[in-house]
Amino acid sequence: MTDRTTTWTVPQIWAGRVAILVAFFSLWEQVAARKLIDPILIGRPSGIVTFLWQEIFVTGSLIKDLGWTMLGTILAFLLGSVCGVLVGMVFVTRPTVEALLSPILMALNAMPRIALAPLFLIWFGLGIGSKITIGFSLTFFIVLSSTVAGGRGGNPDHITLARTLGASETQIFRKFILPSAVPVIFNGLRLGLIFALLGVIGGEIIASEHGLGQTLTVLAASFKTSGVFAVILLLALVGVCITWGMTWLENWLLRWR
Repeated sequence: MTDRTTTWTVPQIWAGRVAILVAFFSLWEQVAARKLIDPILIGRPSGIVTFLWQEIFVTGSLIKDLGWTMLGTILAFLLGSVCGVLVGMVFVTRPTVEALLSPILMALNAMPRIALAPLFLIWFGLGIGSKITIGFSLTFFIVLSSTVAGGRGGNPDHITLARTLGASETQIFRKFILPSAVPVIFNGLRLGLIFALLGVIGGEIIASEHGLGQTLTVLAASFKTSGVFAVILLLALVGVCITWGMTWLENWLLRWR
């Protein structure tokens, strides 16, 4: 018997993906054009393309809003990830500190941050500060959990042997704990960046002066459904780029593995 299993090449896979997307958007356009479903409910792809062209290349308003959103996301991610890694490493190396603070942090993590957004708005106003706070609160706990998990993922036999041979705690941390923790930390960083974006967008939707979330709120209130889908599509592309970028950075930094 001959093996009829075929493996698609990369160009074939991409061609298949493009074909699926073309078929989907063509069907969507026809359904909206023939009013099988009211276009005010689902918009239409042609309207999405027109909106993106107008707001990106003509007025540039989406670029400005994207800039505000990404600024808040990056600041929230940097603050949350740095604090999460530092606190996580303290927990790994100082179990007593973890025993004291872990229940408190667990209770804080259980709070729905979006529900706390109005309180953040009172404290930090409508500007970027409240959005950074929401994104920080989401990123911090994700990175903290991954750091603790990674820090405790080292081989205990290797650590015991190193102590037996006279290695100091600093040497054990640099040679065993940190290298085993880095890959897991990067998984948390990748997820933390996505959640920082979600937190900033959520805060902008509730109340904001700038940003894509604020644009979504205005478009939805005006029943501009094609515009809403256009912003959602833009956010999806940003999320994909973030994921690919973090994966590339992880592979480059951890090429020694």
